[in-house]
Amino acid sequence: MKIVKAYNSVSLVLRIVIGLVIGLILALIVPQATWISMFGTLFVGALKAIAPVLVFVLVASSLAQSREKMGSQFVTIIILYLVSTFLAAAVAVIASTLFPVTLQQLATAAENTAPESIGEIFKGLLGNIVSNPVASIANANYLGILFWAIILGIALRKASETTKTFLANCSDAVSTAVRWVINLAPFGIMGLMFDAVSSSGMAIFKDYGKLLIILVGCMLVSALVINPIMAFICIRKNPYPLVFRCLKESGITAFFTRSSAANIPVNMSLCEKLGLNRELYSVSIPLGATINMAGAAVTITVMTLSAVHTQGIEIYLPLAILLSVMAALGACGASGVAGGSLLLIPMACSLFGISNDVAMQVVGVGFIIGVIQDSVETAVNSSSDALFTAVAEFRQWRKEGKEIKF
Repeated sequence: MKIVKAYNSVSLVLRIVIGLVIGLILALIVPQATWISMFGTLFVGALKAIAPVLVFVLVASSLAQSREKMGSQFVTIIILYLVSTFLAAAVAVIASTLFPVTLQQLATAAENTAPESIGEIFKGLLGNIVSNPVASIANANYLGILFWAIILGIALRKASETTKTFLANCSDAVSTAVRWVINLAPFGIMGLMFDAVSSSGMAIFKDYGKLLIILVGCMLVSALVINPIMAFICIRKNPYPLVFRCLKESGITAFFTRSSAANIPVNMSLCEKLGLNRELYSVSIPLGATINMAGAAVTITVMTLSAVHTQGIEIYLPLAILLSVMAALGACGASGVAGGSLLLIPMACSLFGISNDVAMQVVGVGFIIGVIQDSVETAVNSSSDALFTAVAEFRQWRKEGKEIKF
């Protein structure tokens, strides 16, 4: 018990850093000890397994017990999500045009499972929304989970207090279980770092360095420039303390788990610390893990334009704008799991007449650099879920004359 208390007395961020360093050292010293990566596999697997159940119970319980209308605050959050995603795609278009990247070495074509048109994207989205609720939870289909959780939550508003109490208890129990898993993050991150370095090494920096710089640079512009500007417009106050807090408390764990869905409990905890309305963030955070995808929009855009430049295709302004819109819409449909945005690249490539075979080779490149690209992408996506939820509520506080503290 003394060891457990000593472990818990250290901040989670410091423990994560220690786990990161240990994983890196072990990967360099004993790269053949592949059993160490099992810690990462178990950690991410546990989070991904419990996250769908958490989202369903949390949203249903919150709506069943809500007595207030979320109204304008919820609308503000959705607008912030969508505008941020579109602007991130626009920044990626500009950056890729100013600093074009060509792929001289293309990876072996990945399995052809990607959608080829925006129509197919929407068809898939609608199908996922009305998917069987049990199957949605089992397959981590968050659109279906959210839809049926909202339907059930609204239907249970007239249920007895005993039923509502039971739902609240279930929500608290699942949240507690997730916190226990999150507390073991240092061990999981140690395994993830070991696996990344021992398998890919530093070669990805040499072979695809320029591509990674463009990708990461655009995502950082989105997180450190676009999002703060949007936040300032809403709350009329220096947003950077809030931005950095979200990146620190949410972005770090999201970087290593590489799953917006798995990072939902971390964002929920952050919103609670900020004193936000639980009825609001218990719905907006799971929703953000599904549609707030600025990082994914950057990935789709930059990877597509790298294929365009490699093929020597000229880019016109109308096509660039259309690509930004298509990338934003496609990103909203990207799954909340690692690599979800990559399979939407062929859809965007079709806009320039690039064959699906070539597009899938670009997807293969994406999986190679995914060790870094997907990690940064998820950190940007997930941390902004909490940021925009807080901004929407602080905006309302400002109108009511309340003091804003973060």
